[in-house]
Amino acid sequence: MSVKEVVLAVIMVIGGLAFFLYGMNVMSSGLEKMAGGKLEQALKKLTSNTWLSLFLGTFITIVLQSSSSVTVMLVGLVNCGMMDVSQTVTVIIGSNIGKTFTTWLLCLMGVDTEGPLWLSLLNPEYFSLIFALVGAVLIMMSKNGRKKDIGNILVGFAVLMYGMVLMGDAVAPLKDSQEFQQLLTKFENPLLGVLVGTVVTGVIQSSAASIGILQRLADSSEAITFGMAIPIIMGQNIGTCVTALISSFGVNRNAKKVGVIHIAFNIIGTVFFLTLYEILDMTIGFAFSDMVINSVGIAIVHTVFNILTTILLLPFAKQLEKIANWILPDKETEPQQEEHALLDKRLLTTPSVAVTECDEASRKMAKLAKETMFMSISLLTDYDKKKAEKVFKNEDKLDDYEDKIGTTLVQLTSQALSEHDSQVSSRVLRAIGDFERLGDHAINLADIAKEIHDKKLQFSENAMKEMDVLTEALEDILERAYRVYKTVDEADAADIEPLEQVIDYLTRDIKANHVKRLQAGTCTIETGFVLADILNNFERVSDHCSNIAVSVIETSHSTFETHGYLNKVKFGNKNFNDNFEKFSHQYSINTSTL
Repeated sequence: MSVKEVVLAVIMVIGGLAFFLYGMNVMSSGLEKMAGGKLEQALKKLTSNTWLSLFLGTFITIVLQSSSSVTVMLVGLVNCGMMDVSQTVTVIIGSNIGKTFTTWLLCLMGVDTEGPLWLSLLNPEYFSLIFALVGAVLIMMSKNGRKKDIGNILVGFAVLMYGMVLMGDAVAPLKDSQEFQQLLTKFENPLLGVLVGTVVTGVIQSSAASIGILQRLADSSEAITFGMAIPIIMGQNIGTCVTALISSFGVNRNAKKVGVIHIAFNIIGTVFFLTLYEILDMTIGFAFSDMVINSVGIAIVHTVFNILTTILLLPFAKQLEKIANWILPDKETEPQQEEHALLDKRLLTTPSVAVTECDEASRKMAKLAKETMFMSISLLTDYDKKKAEKVFKNEDKLDDYEDKIGTTLVQLTSQALSEHDSQVSSRVLRAIGDFERLGDHAINLADIAKEIHDKKLQFSENAMKEMDVLTEALEDILERAYRVYKTVDEADAADIEPLEQVIDYLTRDIKANHVKRLQAGTCTIETGFVLADILNNFERVSDHCSNIAVSVIETSHSTFETHGYLNKVKFGNKNFNDNFEKFSHQYSINTSTL
């Protein structure tokens, strides 16, 4: 080959690789969006069973089209405390089986195009163009988010396959190149094959891409043997761990162990089976070792190797974890992770998982906000210094929640989210501000409680009875708002607004009664100021509960306007009127008694 031909071939290989990686990214993003956060939820719920974990690891890798992405996701989940290291082992093992799916998909490139039409159409070089056309139509013409995702998957697949075509065309002339034939003889050294497979896969950070290159090279050159390919394929399995290794920087010790387990699995499998293969080949000799391999043969070797490694190491899953613990022993001085530090930037690599984690974190935030409010309300009648300090600590945690969840969701705005994930993001962003404000009001009430305690202030008997009714109503709306947000129940959310209206009327009536008591001389101005502060905070808390309910209702509607909704439910709405009447009777005070 001339220098010009070599340069052009290199450009085509690089370009084909770029198309391949981009197409795979687009396709896997579309598949991941369609799956949504269900993958991550399944990981956390079903990993206690070995076989379910193995299946999940295989299935999720097929969906994401990358075992590295699965490992990075696991690192993130362990780092933020959502999974234990022990839960990840069989998932990682399963991911090594799942990554063989792409290898078999790429085998279709070898379908004979000179046969009948129906056979030629099985070659992705042709049917992927049909996919591209259908995908482009869905992307441009459809308003449905799910159909657009399907369009992206089809277009991504077409781009991926076109990249394979480019790489195949680039290496085709190597078949007649003497220099290339001489270079291949060096790969008879198995250690060199493992090294090359590891380095190439580590550089491009995609075992699917490096396997694809090897497949196109094998089909085009017809000079690569099984003996040459087997060590390279094993090395490619080690190289795919580079991404997991990189993702392990800056995480806690447990999260680093996930990367260690991934690396240990592939290295142990490679060392064991390569040694076994070489020993048996030297002693009894394998007839296929000198046979020319093609893309199907590469897929077979890749699949058999990963299945055999799984069979070998699956019974020793706990030992793999022990290896990770031995390499990275726990330190007694290492600070324990805060329970509320839930989000990890590595989850951004799978946006739907990040959205689901933000949603889960917001539910924990909602529970903390409710508990903190209940704690501060109790301080008004029974002040306790330690409990007051806990209120202030919880408020700091709520601030931390809002910062982390909000930052993550803002970062996700640059990602192409599914319609469902966009709605969830919107609901969470709206609600976390209200949860944080509940913490602020809890602090206000704790300060008021301290003032009441320090000054030994006393409310009149009637004022206390009225406050008991209002407190019961406030605790009711807080409990309802938390339950509505936790279950995302639109029907229950509609009950919040009439109760909020009742609380508004209660605070109005209590203020009016207080003025009457001041005039009658049964209450003092000093207690009046304190009472006004309590009522103002109670009223604002109920407003935030209303906002939380509105955020839940908004999730179920593509077009929603808050003020329009509130006006609609308050004026001429029978359900609102019935509930308002019910809550008014349940929480009533005597406005004639002072």
